[in-house]
Amino acid sequence: MNPAELSKTLADETRARIALLVAREKELCVCELTCALDEIQPKISRHLALLRESGLLADRRQGQWVYYRLHPELPTWVSEILHTMLNANSDWLAENCQRLCAMADRPARCC
Repeated sequence: MNPAELSKTLADETRARIALLVAREKELCVCELTCALDEIQPKISRHLALLRESGLLADRRQGQWVYYRLHPELPTWVSEILHTMLNANSDWLAENCQRLCAMADRPARCC
């Protein structure tokens, strides 16, 4: 990943919010992101596919759930940028975080 690729990937507001929410929560599934972003599942899934194809996110399956996390092999500079963005923009994500915290029946993680 290079700076231009990262910038293109995060240029869309939905993808930027997804990436920062995943960085904040460590791991989220589609249903949690759908709730947090108040968007329909196909839109969230399309953006997750782009984030995964770019190498920013990785996924794992647990039963019926697919969980997304920052790719474990991200360059350090990318992780640092994401965490800097997250720390500097908590207000921008506040409404999304509130919806996520209020979500009923969040899936349980075994790991």
